[in-house]
Amino acid sequence: MRGVFLDLASVDNGDLDRSSLAACLPRWDWHAGTPAEEVPARILGAEIVVANKVPLDRRALGAGGALRLVAVAATGTNNVDLAAARESGVTVCNIRDYCNEAVAQHAITLMLNLLTGQPWYWNRVRSGEWSAAPHFALHDRPIREARGLALGVIGYGSLGRAVAGKARALGMQVLVAERKGRPPRPGRLPFTEVLRQADVVTVHCPLSDATRKLLGRDQLRAMKPTALLINTARGGIVDEQALADSLRAGEIAGAGVDTLSEEPPPPGHPLLAAHIPNLLLTPHNAWASRPARQAALDQLAAVIGAFLAGAPINVVSP
Repeated sequence: MRGVFLDLASVDNGDLDRSSLAACLPRWDWHAGTPAEEVPARILGAEIVVANKVPLDRRALGAGGALRLVAVAATGTNNVDLAAARESGVTVCNIRDYCNEAVAQHAITLMLNLLTGQPWYWNRVRSGEWSAAPHFALHDRPIREARGLALGVIGYGSLGRAVAGKARALGMQVLVAERKGRPPRPGRLPFTEVLRQADVVTVHCPLSDATRKLLGRDQLRAMKPTALLINTARGGIVDEQALADSLRAGEIAGAGVDTLSEEPPPPGHPLLAAHIPNLLLTPHNAWASRPARQAALDQLAAVIGAFLAGAPINVVSP
């Protein structure tokens, strides 16, 4: 039995122990990355394929032949044609809750940097402005405190709960949004009401047809002009052009974004444009602490082991 890992370098920088994963199968083909056009040839004859972001479309899955399991090295499975997998009798499994601490830490870090303005102050120190200042401190850019602010959480799964826990430790009030268009369950508020009340909105829901551009021009305008938006989920959940326009217009006070709808982003991406105020953009690495990446490989081993034992776990598509 043979396994193929199509994009190992998207998880492992050479600093991880992959012995548990290697031990699952007698033979592995390890590829640092795989261009889309090379996928059919690389998975031909393999029973198990692991991919993080490499697209596995109908053509690729149909070319697999012996393929029995696709193990996605992430929680999101939008890189896999699930309908084609079902038709081909291929089981698709993902990994879950392996990077909660890393993502929650990153979301809070983006929020605190926006509240305190530290990235902008760092630049002013490096530019020599502090050295030339007439006083001992620079504090003319607003510095806000988290305590007493309201955090609105969109997507209250394990990640949303982890961020909420850290926010409560900072003295913040947590507002949990119900799914858009649904009556609120106990402990939750209507989606639009959370947008209106929150001082910080943090996004932790998966990307789907229901959540694509969930936060567009109207939703951004519903937020307070002093509010911040944090997105460590998926780029497509936010209308990126609308966000760029909203920041330029001062309709919201700032945004911290770790994911974009196209990655790596092309040079003309709306959020890469110059002169967008109060935007912190990180390169989709909220999840990528070493412990989280190691947990990803170890959980992939557990997923494959459970499948081979006839008791698959984390099944997304039977």
